[in-house]
Amino acid sequence: MTIGILGGSFNPVHIGHLMLASYMQQFGGLDEVWLTLSPLNPLKADSTELIPDLMRLKMLEIAIGSTKGLQVCDYELSMPRPSYTINTLRYLAKRYPGRDFKLIIGGDNWKVFDQWKDSESIISDFGVLVYPRPGYPVGTIYEDGVDVIKAPVADISSTFIRKAIARGLNMNYFLPHGVYEYIKQNKLYGFKS
Repeated sequence: MTIGILGGSFNPVHIGHLMLASYMQQFGGLDEVWLTLSPLNPLKADSTELIPDLMRLKMLEIAIGSTKGLQVCDYELSMPRPSYTINTLRYLAKRYPGRDFKLIIGGDNWKVFDQWKDSESIISDFGVLVYPRPGYPVGTIYEDGVDVIKAPVADISSTFIRKAIARGLNMNYFLPHGVYEYIKQNKLYGFKS
């Protein structure tokens, strides 16, 4: 069984995340995709807009529900911070010895992948699937352990969602079913009723 690990802060999770995860699972040769909640990205210094971990986790759980082939992984919440992807992958490989894990990243992260902790070990020990992101097209990559997946590109981001909510705009169609209600109920991201 091959599991794709799609990490992120999911602040909040949006339809672009789920579209990508579903595409990777169904068309990327993966049995499952685990959306792995990261408490703090070591390469992102600004965490001022990051809402509490458990609220982001709840939104992920609402978004995925019982969707076959997708799961929520909260392991990184119990790791020392900042969390490093190589440690997550090694832990998961040890805990689930019958499964192969591959890291899923966007073209934006591939561009700075050499700055990731033990990036070469991630490639050689696990493998990386790279998908295009707006402004970061991915051509052919000639490196063993790295595959390019031509997933659909959605020009949507959590930053866009947060800013729109703070302006009082309706983001119902940009978020998975139930997530927008959760944001409204908890008045997250500056939501105004």
